[in-house]
Amino acid sequence: MKTVKYNNRNQYANPTKIGQSLWRHRELIAQLTKLHILQRYKGSYLGLIWSFITPLAMLIIYTFVFTVIFNLKWGGNITGSHAEFAITLFTGLIAFNFFSESVLAAPNLIVDNPNYVKKVVFPLEILPVVSIASALINVIFSTLILLMGIVVVMGQLPWTLLFLPLVYLPLVLFSMGLSWILASLGVFIRDTGHFLGVFVQMLFFLTPIFYPISAVPDNFRFLIYMNPLSIIVNHCRRVMVWGQLPNWGELTIVTAATLLVCILGYIWFLKSKSVFSDVV
Repeated sequence: MKTVKYNNRNQYANPTKIGQSLWRHRELIAQLTKLHILQRYKGSYLGLIWSFITPLAMLIIYTFVFTVIFNLKWGGNITGSHAEFAITLFTGLIAFNFFSESVLAAPNLIVDNPNYVKKVVFPLEILPVVSIASALINVIFSTLILLMGIVVVMGQLPWTLLFLPLVYLPLVLFSMGLSWILASLGVFIRDTGHFLGVFVQMLFFLTPIFYPISAVPDNFRFLIYMNPLSIIVNHCRRVMVWGQLPNWGELTIVTAATLLVCILGYIWFLKSKSVFSDVV
């Protein structure tokens, strides 16, 4: 029996099995994602409507602040309006908020679900996937509000919006890989969540959300490019706001790099999950 478990674990650790494993558990992932979303708004009178109200309120506030209070413009924007600055800012925030929501929840995914750990047949590796799927739902609602804002401010939606799934792919892969790693570390190192909160806050300012990459001095620009989120956020703006095609070279490199992070995170999780029950 021990040999069988070991072989199965090695089989799952094969990177080519990641998609097959997630597809096999797709119904369970869908059910847990739905449950996670319903629990988030449990007891709320408006329920899922908050998913529309929150990003709408944020977009209105950003537009007011940068149109009325600040006299800021984004270099190279199309209309030259302050409202476009707010749209550009909100586009970056949606992408970064997805990342931060996914990774900040990861360290507690296993320790907060000890009942799943005790169940030998439960695939613990889907818990980070459920968390990311739930965060993607928020991205969809926020993006719908953003698209409405783009139509109001710029008059139409750019056709390059079709490439948005390709731009978000490395963001999902990066978040998934880190979530698997952090979920495992959270079992053994309970301070992981506290450290991560500080790290994500630092990463927020190292990501060009409030400023364009061109505003960074040349001597320090390499720090920005070392952050995969910088390229992803910039490409979100290219295809959603500015109507520009992705830089296929940059997008290919960041996709390959984040795919590697995803594979390594998956293997790390599966190699360590066999001892979760001894620690939780």
